[in-house]
Amino acid sequence: MLDDLTGKIALVTGASRGIGRAIAIALAEAGADVAVNYLSRKTHAVETCAAIRKAGSRALPVKANVARAAAVARLAATVELELGPVDILVNNAGIVGVKPVEDISEADWDEMIAVNLTSAFLVTQQVLPGMRSRGWGRIIFISSVAAQTGGITGPHYAASKAGLLGLTHSYARHLFKEGITVNAIAPALIETDMVAGNLQASPAAIPIGRFGAPSEVAAVAVLLAQNGFLTGQTINVNGGWYMS
Repeated sequence: MLDDLTGKIALVTGASRGIGRAIAIALAEAGADVAVNYLSRKTHAVETCAAIRKAGSRALPVKANVARAAAVARLAATVELELGPVDILVNNAGIVGVKPVEDISEADWDEMIAVNLTSAFLVTQQVLPGMRSRGWGRIIFISSVAAQTGGITGPHYAASKAGLLGLTHSYARHLFKEGITVNAIAPALIETDMVAGNLQASPAAIPIGRFGAPSEVAAVAVLLAQNGFLTGQTINVNGGWYMS
């Protein structure tokens, strides 16, 4: 039996556009109230919140750099004050830095790890105590096919996304019996601004022969939020690029 998400509070990081926006709206359509985290695209975040309210749910845009612990603490406090404690966390915030391998600097590495991996750890650690006290929670990490194949964007990106799979396995193993599930989604070449701006991205790389739609990733996120028996898994939404 799938859980009813009505009245649950979701936080989606990096939710002003792309996959994050689609997930935020899909969770709202499934009954959850949603906090839309963003860093700089306020207009897009406000538009996402409007779509959430149109679906009949409460919405809250919250600006925060989730790669910074102090900002994450303020983010969680704001969401709890305005909507309630977080029940569903989708760690989606991320960047892509396409560079030749020989041109990737230590600064490039540090930024990629901070935004794509450290942020997910910080936000999870912040909301986890509340989930444990209530005995219910859903944590979803948005990884990438790059974690499994090396991808086309560079080793710094692949490493950051592979780290999310390690977090998934570890948190899932520690939280088995506490009513909290932890899973990852590993998409490939979803039709977003990130993919559009990557000249190396082509639908020819996908066996199905097309880019994926954000809504196809969002549908999986909703399933993971509703399903209390799925945990420790990586769901590959990749058109057949990587088969596990």
